[in-house]
Amino acid sequence: MSSRDERYYTSVICCCCSRVQKVQIDPSSGLAYTMWRDIPVPFYMSVYFFEVKNPTEFLSGEKAVLSQRGPYVYREYRQKSNITFHDNFTVSYREYRQYHFSPEHSVGNESDELILPNMLALSAALMVEHLPYALKVIFSTALKTFNEKSFIQKSVKEILWGYDDPLVDFLNRVFPGIIPFKGKFGLFVDFNNSNTGLFTVNTGADNISKVHLVDNWNGVTELSYWNTEQCNMINGTAGEMWAPFLTPSDTLKFYTPDACRTLELVYQKSGWTSHIPSFRYVAPKTMFANGSTYPPNEGFCPCRESGVLNVSSCRHNSQVFVSHPHFYNGDPVLWQAVHGLTPNEREHGLFIDIHPLTGIPLNVSIKLQLNLFLKSVQGITETGKIRPLLLPFLWFEESGIIDGPALDTFYNYLVLLPKILEFLQYILIALGCLMVLLALVILHLRKRDRSVLLGNSSKQCAEGNEEKRFDSAKATANCTETPEGAQ
Repeated sequence: MSSRDERYYTSVICCCCSRVQKVQIDPSSGLAYTMWRDIPVPFYMSVYFFEVKNPTEFLSGEKAVLSQRGPYVYREYRQKSNITFHDNFTVSYREYRQYHFSPEHSVGNESDELILPNMLALSAALMVEHLPYALKVIFSTALKTFNEKSFIQKSVKEILWGYDDPLVDFLNRVFPGIIPFKGKFGLFVDFNNSNTGLFTVNTGADNISKVHLVDNWNGVTELSYWNTEQCNMINGTAGEMWAPFLTPSDTLKFYTPDACRTLELVYQKSGWTSHIPSFRYVAPKTMFANGSTYPPNEGFCPCRESGVLNVSSCRHNSQVFVSHPHFYNGDPVLWQAVHGLTPNEREHGLFIDIHPLTGIPLNVSIKLQLNLFLKSVQGITETGKIRPLLLPFLWFEESGIIDGPALDTFYNYLVLLPKILEFLQYILIALGCLMVLLALVILHLRKRDRSVLLGNSSKQCAEGNEEKRFDSAKATANCTETPEGAQ
């Protein structure tokens, strides 16, 4: 950190410490509570699909040729509800999310049709892989009866928010429990007008360093999806705000139900976001590393190549794996298994720019990719001769950057005011130096005048003494001459 930054932070801390204490979750804390309850930052979810350009060749065992389509952007609205404060300095709430398509930010329309793997049919094929051969043949026959192909052509809206598929009713009737839902099938069908569960977090009223830390989620303090106590721990915040006074040695931990685990970001660099000082935190390479590469992640296994997270245990045993987009930071084997992927940090790395003094994010870009594990299943002809691989299906980015009144408030209180105080500090120092110098000059002048006065006084005294000596000598001479004159 430069000396300029150090001076800046010193000024900020000196003038704003009392304000920072108000980031605790308290209805009387004004702006901080309002920002927590109704996040003022506009959030967007941008979705990119991987369209397969050679479905026939892929089913024959060749590499898939992928073409990225998107972004298809949705404005995301978040609002907390059922807010309940407790006596142990915690507060419970549910946060509801709504998504509305944003044509002006998208490259196309929700009606755009894409050619994608039939996730429902191919995933179900893997789920019945261990059933007797006869049942697998029945399943394959059912796919043909319902005209289920290995690849489907559906609109963006249908793929994300759901479409009616007779296979869903068939599976629920013939293979009960194999899929955990009824009705429409869609990747984000449960996202819209839904919540992420009941969060209970610390308010920070008793200890500001604990503010926003998750106390429990849906009534539990640890998960049951994974194989070790460490991996099942619910650590950090809910991913919206963090405790104040962050330093580069701190990490950002947050629990996300979407990934079914706690994620941890590390400090990368200092910078400025919308003219406000910030720390950038990014995902370490170990985030989705397998247990062989990074032993603490062994609890998230069974693992495949390093760079993907198997979330089947919390996603009803569906063969879905999470990774960074284009398998960024993953084993090269992953992105080399298909054509069309070009992983790089600028496009595919996630980050959070956070104001270190308050712990409030200024710029957020969370990017995750959903991958399907596919392979040929004996007895189910729809799986063809697919070689075992993780096929990217889509990736999405949830992003938001502070602007509007919230940005103005941040800038005025945490940038402009400290700068004014810093300038005033230098002005006061300069005025102090000037006054000291003026006092020294006055003191010098007074000393000089005193010296002149003393000099004049001494001279006058000397002249007076000289006159007295002269007069005395003259009088003596006169006295001596008088008697001689008398004679």
